[in-house]
Amino acid sequence: MDGNSTTSQVTNDPFASVRFPEYKNLILGRFTFITALRMMSTLVGWWVYELTKDPFAIGLVGLSEVVPALSLALYSGHVIDISEKRRLLLKGVFGYICAGSALLFLATPFIHNRVNSNTIAYCIYGVIFCTGIIRSFSGPIFSTLIAMTVPRQYLQNATTWSQASWLSASVTGHAMGGFLIALFGHMGTMIVICSLMIAAFFILSRMKPKAPMQKSGRTWESVKEGLRFVFRTKELLAAFSLDMFAILFGGVQAMIPVYAKDILKVDPIGFGWLNAAIDIGSITVVVLLTIAPLKKAQGKKLLLAVAGFGMCIILFALSKWFILSFFALMIAGMLDGVSVVIRGTVMQLKTPDHMRGRVSSVSSMFINSSNELGQFESGLAARIFGVVPSVIFGGIMTLTVVATTWIKAPTLRKFQY
Repeated sequence: MDGNSTTSQVTNDPFASVRFPEYKNLILGRFTFITALRMMSTLVGWWVYELTKDPFAIGLVGLSEVVPALSLALYSGHVIDISEKRRLLLKGVFGYICAGSALLFLATPFIHNRVNSNTIAYCIYGVIFCTGIIRSFSGPIFSTLIAMTVPRQYLQNATTWSQASWLSASVTGHAMGGFLIALFGHMGTMIVICSLMIAAFFILSRMKPKAPMQKSGRTWESVKEGLRFVFRTKELLAAFSLDMFAILFGGVQAMIPVYAKDILKVDPIGFGWLNAAIDIGSITVVVLLTIAPLKKAQGKKLLLAVAGFGMCIILFALSKWFILSFFALMIAGMLDGVSVVIRGTVMQLKTPDHMRGRVSSVSSMFINSSNELGQFESGLAARIFGVVPSVIFGGIMTLTVVATTWIKAPTLRKFQY
């Protein structure tokens, strides 16, 4: 590739991309917004398990979000490419503010004193279904905006900073979500969440309008063009597929409330730390990779990192001690951080500007939605096999996926940038 000069520039100045005011507003707004979303997902998982006492009910939260997100993903990519992106992003954030306000209303004593637990849980599923619709549009926009706020030679650096901010927000949101539940309960936590979403709206509104990169055309032809590009770009397809199946089977986040309450016997604060452990590991590695980027054999390192992730998940499944469980998840997060940076950089470098919305949407189908599908799979497997065997099964399946990819996708194994 033509990336030799790019890499040297990024290496010489690890803060290159954050010196651009537009990019700085994007990252700060995204950090605030993702912190709120992670707090909300932490609260919803804990809340639904308290209401139902059923691990499968947590899985239904993921299913509620993934159905609309997957259904609209390809169409949303077309809309993003033909739309003014700042306005579309602000509409998405406003939609989340409305959804957060609905959850806040469900958390009030007025509702809890008048409505039974199962009905509240069903209402929560309804709100999460609506956030799935919103996310199908708002999620991919952040990725498309990165390339529109920094010059191309800083894309690798900008991608790494973007992942660092996302993971930092995840750590903050997951950990603080647990603390806030313990201190202020459901209603107080939702007030903080809504306040952060409003703050994110005003930060992101400071960005300049971003003109469409493509003229409006036939929707289906535009969608097919995006799909064809991903399926013809073997490195992208293999990286997306690897991450999708690893998260689908190895994602353990959905079962953390069950482990915290019933196996490790910790309070909401301990739950918050467990929930944040993977992201703490990820942000540690992403910061290191910002300062010292991976130089070669990134494809092979990606496969080895995902394999290590699967082994850590098996260790977590077998652990009965909080400290061991925490460190197993944190090391899993460190390995996941390597995967996140490599995959994100591949996508930014391989995707032409006029297709970033559609490729980001396909990425969300493969990767982001696999989080919620994985959450549903975890809940279903926990009901069929039991909680601990289901998590062990997920770790073993992750190792199987890596072995299959190593053999079947030599393009990814040999890839480097």
